Amino acid sequence: MTTLAIAPEKVTSPARLFETGMGFMATKTLLTAIKLELFTLLGENALPGAAIGERLGLHSRGLYDFLDALVALGFLQRDGLGEGALYENTEETGLFLDKNKASYVGGILEMANDRLYKFWNDLGEGLRTGNPQNEVKYTGKPVFEAIYADPAGLRQFLGAMAGIQAGTFAVLAQAFDFDNYHSLCDIGGANALLAVTVARAHPHLAITSVDLPPVEPIAREHAAQAGLADRITLASLDMMSQPFPQADVITMGNILHDWDETQKKHLIRKAYEALPKDGALVVIENIIDDERQHNAFGLLMSLNMLIETAGGFDYTHADFHRWAREAGFRATSKIPLAGPASAIVAYK
Repeated sequence: MTTLAIAPEKVTSPARLFETGMGFMATKTLLTAIKLELFTLLGENALPGAAIGERLGLHSRGLYDFLDALVALGFLQRDGLGEGALYENTEETGLFLDKNKASYVGGILEMANDRLYKFWNDLGEGLRTGNPQNEVKYTGKPVFEAIYADPAGLRQFLGAMAGIQAGTFAVLAQAFDFDNYHSLCDIGGANALLAVTVARAHPHLAITSVDLPPVEPIAREHAAQAGLADRITLASLDMMSQPFPQADVITMGNILHDWDETQKKHLIRKAYEALPKDGALVVIENIIDDERQHNAFGLLMSLNMLIETAGGFDYTHADFHRWAREAGFRATSKIPLAGPASAIVAYK
């Protein structure tokens, strides 16, 4: 008997449109779980829904829909069904969203919940006007001035940056060849995470981390907690108005995308002036691919710069190469890091 295989017709479906267009529901469910510290509560344990609700102060009406939605989204595991079911973290949420672990990366998601979520509601206005849609819209103060003036907000912001950068900096410490260099200065070093990460991997380097004055005490605290207070020099610097400290390697982690093209070029030129011959400028960001069609996260982050800054945007390696060559650098290269992040290096 002969069988005839008939290829099914390709069916165009709106499923992906609904998944993305209604994606805010899944986003807010996860962000709320982080805000409630659900994953920290569970830790390495499995708990029944009623106990979770009691510990977190949740009403019974939406409790099981909330928990089971997290199961369906892949952020919780469940053994059983109904009131007798036990809920526990997945390997992913247990590792990265439990605040009691050093691997916690939820800081950026906490900030997304508390700040960015509501600001992104005004993306359309930002696209029409080109103006920021964050605190500056309501206070008239530039975003960093507003954040740095609030101690709690500043700590949350620095924790957010640490959460999104930790894995990237760890890969950088291994992927970039620091062996032939003797000193490093991290510009806009925040809580000194890059300095701490590289110092641990490369004991021979003399490392300096600089940022605005309100950040310095937090950086000192972090360096001391890491046991590296004697290895890392911490100082205050206004990167726009003051010269950069001299070093063999200058790093900038998620700094350049905050600024417009003229300011980007200004910072790259200042790095060039502070480096010796054969020195290197290492910039770590979500570098957009040159074709501008693959790194969706980098493009979305550039839209976030529209929301957050007066002129900032993310950029391609080709963009950076052009700016670096204008500043006098002889060559550039790109090093893939974790996820959508890359390091682009300019060599003097």
